[in-house]
Order: sequence, then structure tokens, then C-alpha cells
Amino acid sequence: MGGPIESIKQSSAVLTSWGHTVELVSLDGPDEPWLREFPFMVHTLGPGRGSYGYTPRFARWVAERRAQYDAVIVHGVWQYSSFGVWRALRGTTTPYFVFPHGMLDPWFNRTYPLKHLKKLLYWPWGEYRVLRDAAAVLFTSEEEMRLARESFALYRCREEVVNYGTGAPEMDLERAGADFVTRFPELREKRIVLFLGRLHEKKGCEELIDAFSTIQQADLHLVVAGPCADEGYLQQLKRKAEGMAITFTGMLAGDLKWGAFAVAEVFILPSHQENFGIAVVEAMACGKPVLVSNKVNIWREIVADGAGFADEDDRAGTARLLTRWLSLDRAFAEEMGRAARTSFTKRFEIQQASASLLEALRRPRAPNALAA
Repeated sequence: MGGPIESIKQSSAVLTSWGHTVELVSLDGPDEPWLREFPFMVHTLGPGRGSYGYTPRFARWVAERRAQYDAVIVHGVWQYSSFGVWRALRGTTTPYFVFPHGMLDPWFNRTYPLKHLKKLLYWPWGEYRVLRDAAAVLFTSEEEMRLARESFALYRCREEVVNYGTGAPEMDLERAGADFVTRFPELREKRIVLFLGRLHEKKGCEELIDAFSTIQQADLHLVVAGPCADEGYLQQLKRKAEGMAITFTGMLAGDLKWGAFAVAEVFILPSHQENFGIAVVEAMACGKPVLVSNKVNIWREIVADGAGFADEDDRAGTARLLTRWLSLDRAFAEEMGRAARTSFTKRFEIQQASASLLEALRRPRAPNALAA
């Protein structure tokens, strides 16, 4: 689930089309339903124990087969997949690379202090060594790299920023948009602001609804699309939204998801912490301007390219984003949409991202002097 897995699927498809072989190793068990439709070879070595996913088979499997692969990529930290790869490959000639995917952001330390205490105890003999001995630690933005340095005092690794992204929709967006409005007829003839993502406190959902309540515009409608694992939190959001022009669609996938992007005039994501935001660049791929908080790590690139606006991740900042968007004349708004599409093509399109990853994997590197 989530943006990193979607990007893995798409980058794997591109790399395969270029003649490379990509295989995935998972801590899940062989009976997981997602395996039935996964498009690439998956080796399931679990189920792992607990949320950490420990399974003794994992490190042995990687160590025994390492010579079959030119490189190993670890996606995420704080689970056995990262430490198990370190155990299997440290001191060998098989390089491994780590994508932290925002999991080293100090926001988590401030927001979840008890979890941070556990991480402090684990860090020196766990993830610190994983990052220290990696051929490179791959960040998806300069901002993610900068923030990672602030999480733990003990921090040494070879840092590198690579392009990251997703694919553009390959469908008739106009038709997908019409089908979406047929599904949600209350949106017909409305100016739609779209939020699409997991409904979680991290995403700034409450601040978004509070900010929307301050906007006085009769034809404006907010669409809140995405799954919510906490039914209590979902009901809290719906109570907050009572009496407002807000539609909760639940999770959207496939044509319905792209239809939501098609009918929206602008996308918004006021997250308190967001490493990248696949939905943000999906909106840009559809030529939609984006309104993001300055806690979305690609906000500087968005602003620099004229693809949208950024502000603080509170109610006032979110309200300013909406007000600023609504104050634009039509010609400027359309130009921003074109800039969003151009920015996507230049920075975030999956072929560009895959080429950047491949370049990082191939780059000659001296033996890792950081390892001890």
C-alpha cells in the first residue's frame, strides 16, 4: 500500500523494459492477497514476527543469493528488511542502497515521543549501521536529506538525491472525469478542490476542513478522497464537515482516481509531514496546480517551477492557500496548470526517475570507508 510501493511497481516496469531484471523480496507470507496481482517476481520469506517483521530466513536468503544480483535496494527503515540486508551484505562485494522514504524525519520524534525512545535504543546497533555501511542512502529531495540529519546525533552515511516519481495517466481523462461526476452527481458544475490520500492526522485533514469552513464561495466544493484505518477519526472528520460542501468518497483507484484529478481545478495537501507525495505529482501529471504545506518535502521544487503555492501546515496557512488560489484570474490559473505539467515531465516522470536511480546504482564507488 502507499506511494513507495506504487513507485516501485512503475520503476520496475521501466527498468524491465530497458532489459534489466527486477525481483522483490518481502517479509510477508505467501498467502497475502496482494501477491495475486503483483506484476513482478516476489520472494515471500515471511510472515515476519510483529510489526518489525523478523524472520530468520531473510538474511540467510539474501546472503546465499547475493552473487545473482548487481545491487540490492532497501525500501524503508525500522523493520527487519533493512537490518537483515545489512547482516547479509556487510563486508561483501554486493552493494546495497537504502531509500528511507521520509522515515528519518524529525517530525516523528516530536509527534510520537515513546516510539522515539524505542528508536533511540535501537539506532546505534541497528539503523545507524545500516545507513553507515550502505553504498549510498538515496533521498527523494534535498529537503528530505536535510531533515534526516536532524533526527539522531549519531549519523554517518553517503548521501545522494535521486529523482523520484510516477507515471502519467494513459487514458481519456475527460471521459474519466465524466464518469466520476456521474458517480458523485453533487459535484456537477462545481469548482472542485481535491484532497486525495490516506485520512490521517499527519495529512492535515482537520486543518483542511477548518480552513475550508472560512471560505465564502458558493460554487466551491471540497472532495476528500482516500482510505481511513481509524473509523473513529473518520467520523470525527465527517462531524467537523457537517453543513459544508464536502464529499467524502472513500478510497479511489483506477479510472475513478484519475477521474477525480480530471474534474478538480486544484489539488491540496496540507500535510504536517510528507516525504514526497505521489498524489501531488499525479495531480501535476494531469496539469493541475497544487497547494501544499511547507512540510511536503518537494514544496521548493513546486514553487520554483510555478506549479503551485506553499504555506504553513496549520489552519491559517491552509486558508491562505485556498484564498490565494481563488484570487487568481483564469489566465494565470491556466498557466500554472501548464507549469505543473511541465514540472512533472522535467522532474517527476517515471522514466526520468528510473534513469536517475539506474545512474546512482551504476556510479563507481570506492570501498566503503565508513564501515567499521
